[in-house]
Parts: sequence; C-alpha cells; structure tokens
Amino acid sequence: MNQATMKAETAWENRFDYTARATTSLAPFRAVKSHGALITGDDGRDYIDLTGGWGCLVVGHTHPKVVTAIQQQAEQFVHTDYSVVGYSSFVDLAKRLCEAAPGDKSKKAAFYNSGAEAVENAVKISRYHTKRPGVVVFDRAFHGRTLLTMTMTHKATPYKAGFGPFASDVYRVPFPSEYHTPMSFEQWKKHLAGLVNYNDIACVVVEPIQGEGGFIVPQDGFLKDLREFTTEQGIVLVSDEVQTGMGRTGKMFASEHFGIEPDLITTAKSLASGMPLSGVIGVSEVIDSVPDSGIGGTYVGNPISCVAGLAVMDIIEEENLLQRAIDLGQQMEDRFKAMQQKYDIIGDVRGVGSMMALELVTDRDEKTPASDQTSAVIQHALDNGVITAKAGIHGNVLRMLIPLIISEEMLDQGLDVIEAGIAKVNS
Repeated sequence: MNQATMKAETAWENRFDYTARATTSLAPFRAVKSHGALITGDDGRDYIDLTGGWGCLVVGHTHPKVVTAIQQQAEQFVHTDYSVVGYSSFVDLAKRLCEAAPGDKSKKAAFYNSGAEAVENAVKISRYHTKRPGVVVFDRAFHGRTLLTMTMTHKATPYKAGFGPFASDVYRVPFPSEYHTPMSFEQWKKHLAGLVNYNDIACVVVEPIQGEGGFIVPQDGFLKDLREFTTEQGIVLVSDEVQTGMGRTGKMFASEHFGIEPDLITTAKSLASGMPLSGVIGVSEVIDSVPDSGIGGTYVGNPISCVAGLAVMDIIEEENLLQRAIDLGQQMEDRFKAMQQKYDIIGDVRGVGSMMALELVTDRDEKTPASDQTSAVIQHALDNGVITAKAGIHGNVLRMLIPLIISEEMLDQGLDVIEAGIAKVNS
C-alpha cells in the first residue's frame, strides 16, 4: 500500500473527525465502484441498490452513454457560465424537456443545480407573474432544505427542527388521498379559504405523487379539480416532479397520469443521472414574466450536467424505459400485494409505475405507524446486501427508487431480502 493510499485509508477511518455530523451515511461501507443496479463496497460485497442514488439513477449507475457524454464534454470545456458564453447542450436539453412536458401550450425552460433551487425559483416566477405573495403546499410535502423550501416541507425532524424562524406567506393544506385523507374538493376548498384569501395566492405547489411523504397517490380527480380551481383563480399551478419525473412512473412526468398541464414543472434527481442539475419547465407566458437575469446562478445548467441530461433522455427513449417502469412496477405490486396477504404489518401497497411503496403499521384499522419495524427491515436488508429507503412523516414507509435497468431476477432477489425482513418484524 503506497503512502497516498494509506493516507486515504486513515482519513476514511477517522471520517467522523472531519465530516459534519449531519452528513453521515446509511451504509457503513465505502463505495469503490458501481454499475447498473449494483454498488460494490470496500468490504468486497456487491449491494443491490433499490434507492437508485436516492432517486437520481433511473438509467442506473455509470451507464456507458452517460459516462461517454461526460468524458467528451470535459475534454472540450467544463464551465463558461451560460449567462456569459452560451453552449448548445443547454438549449438542446431545454428543447427536449419542453417537448416532453405535458400539454399543448408553448413552453420554455431554465436550469439550476438542485431540486430545492428549482422549487424556490418556481415560487419566485409565480410571485413575479401574479404579483401575489402566498404559497400553498400540502401535508406530507417535501420540497427541499433552503429557507423557503424547508418552510414548504412538512416533516419537522430532521428537516426543520431548530432551524427557524421560517419564511412567511406559506400555507399548508391537506393532501386528499384514499388511504390517509379522503375528502371532497369542496371540503378542501373550505380548508384553504380558512387560511388565506384566494386573491393573495401566487401558486399551489404539489407533488403529483408525494415522495418523501410516503409515495402517496392523490385521490381520484383531485389534481384535475385543482387544475380547474387554480385556473379560475389566476393561481400558478406548480408540479414538483423532482422525484416523480424522468420516467419513474411510466410517463416522463407523473402529471400526465392525471390529465393536467401544470403552469410550471420542477425537475432534478434523475434528470442528469446524479450530476447536479435541476430545471423549471414553464408555460412561456408564465416563465417569461421574469426579466433577463431575474433568475439564475453561477453554476446553473453546467455543460457537463447538460450533456448527461441529454444522454439520459436518449437512454429513456432508446431502451424503452417508460414501459420498463410499468413492467417493473407491476412486478413489485404483485409481490407487495402477495406479502400484504401474508403479513398483517403491511397496511397499504401503493404507487404508480416503478414508484411503489409499502406502508408498515402495527394496527391496520388504526393505521398506527410501525416506525421501528421499518428501520429494522432496512437494517436487515443492508445486512443482506440490499440498500433500500424509508419515507413518510413517521418513517414507516418502504419506498422503491429502483434503477429502471435492473433485471427482473435481481429485483426479485432484492424483494426476497425485504420480505424476509418483513417476516422477522411481523407480529
């Protein structure tokens, strides 16, 4: 072992001396390489990654087309700042996303670095367009960790506790869903009217399927009613597709499943296969309300990230990953529903396409969260070579963020491990 390697080993062994406590990892091992749906750790084991880099890798780890695009761009130029000197990949990716977005209205796009940045800029665009301050968000929502998006996020610990005071003019309403919060649209409107005057609302920001909140699918008809309501009231409808977008649900954007055309769509995560890139895709008259240089940043739309994004869109099309998401989602749904028949701890099975989840409860009638048991299942999976994630306000939802290139056999292998963990905690 050479001196440089020895220093690196020592740094890793002493990592808690140098890395902030807030940045600890779920897995106790280091990644040494990854490909497809596998991560190889420094313990010599291969782990099936059902988190897909926490939702960033619909095309899998180190897809050759993405790697090649990154390498070729890095040899040409790494950075100019698009506001100083432009480049084609920025425009090409904007065009592809606008063409892929639902609806017939003319659209344009702008790029940022993170999902939170995209959401925050969507709010800024909405406020500038409407000249109103109010932002409406939902129970169980997750929108990011900046001051504004942290305010918009629901879950207190660890995202908000101790970080106040928060941003103003943010109003939280129920997210109607069949399992948790069934309600009519009239009931929903009454709730909103008790919080804020409609004329003070700039935007309603909604995840078409809630991510961190527990993969909660909206009640039938809710998003269509919401679209009609926001149009009538002159309110911008923002669809936060940071987690649901880029083919995960079997459509490029989950909004398509519900027959709506949002005014603004935010995207990130799998957009550039783990490279830092996010975007806002918007109806032209809305997004162009903001004048030149009103939104932007030094690193936004980095050329390496943009070519990675173009490669991702090519892969989704060439490898038919939208249909793949549907097929893998059906495989998971069938397994999960079979498990639900065997294990009382499974309260609900839900999702769209490959965005599937299990909610674990200690009492099906009361829907009491089985938070500790969920953590135990995740630890069992990790001990047995499978990396998986939890979600939900109470941390009692197992969510699947699988790479869409995973084989049926490997997915079944991962689900076998998860089922064994569920069997251990079932009571």
